[in-house]
Amino acid sequence: QVQLVESGGGLVQAGGSLRLSCAASGRTFSSYAMGWFRQAPGKEREFVGAISWNGLSTYYTDSAKGRFTISRDNAKNTVYLQMNSLKPEDTAVYYCAVRSRGSTSWGNRAEYAYWGQGTQVTVSS
Repeated sequence: QVQLVESGGGLVQAGGSLRLSCAASGRTFSSYAMGWFRQAPGKEREFVGAISWNGLSTYYTDSAKGRFTISRDNAKNTVYLQMNSLKPEDTAVYYCAVRSRGSTSWGNRAEYAYWGQGTQVTVSS
């Protein structure tokens, strides 16, 4: 069992930056890949990016490439989402999730077993 708690959301102006954190409990945290998703009102939860269990590989959706960076510190049981050059369309609740073992598609929500409560990110124009 893994418990996830996101933090770092808030209100920023377009062009600003935020760094989200996802703190995880459990001794097996370091053996799992992690993903970030977001959901805006009236829209489906969409993939933002993911990071492999050892932090050596990252994957991003097209809208995040060049602006967002995912990193992790396994010693602190924490994964981060650094968001730069924020746009109003980035406004959403952001969730971190634990990727299931044996998964094959990084952006498939069904392949993530545990989810945090989410943190609100609002970008004003």
